Amino acid sequence: MHDVAVRPMPDGVHGAIVRRVSIRPDGPLDVTWLAAGTPRFPLGRIRLRWEPASLRGWDVTAHLGLATTEVHLGSWPAARDDWPRLVRPTLYEVTGLCAALAFATDALDLSNRLAGG
Repeated sequence: MHDVAVRPMPDGVHGAIVRRVSIRPDGPLDVTWLAAGTPRFPLGRIRLRWEPASLRGWDVTAHLGLATTEVHLGSWPAARDDWPRLVRPTLYEVTGLCAALAFATDALDLSNRLAGG
């Protein structure tokens, strides 16, 4: 895993999968690079992409992987160099929501198995 650093993404990648979002406002965003040519990213995971903006700063986008598609979570055009701090609240809330939904789904599946067995 890598902490997001404010520099261009390496050659040969088309984004970064968010692995962990720190609870601290100034804490790290841990990511794993997503290689170009990877057809999909994992269900319930967030893909970040950033590139230098045309005038200054960074154009940052975030997408959420769903079962059959991906959803655009947000765009931060021409964000300053501290853009990880800017996007962290959105990423933190979405990862929390995905974790809660996964837990609820597992609980419902277990309940259904117990009721049927």
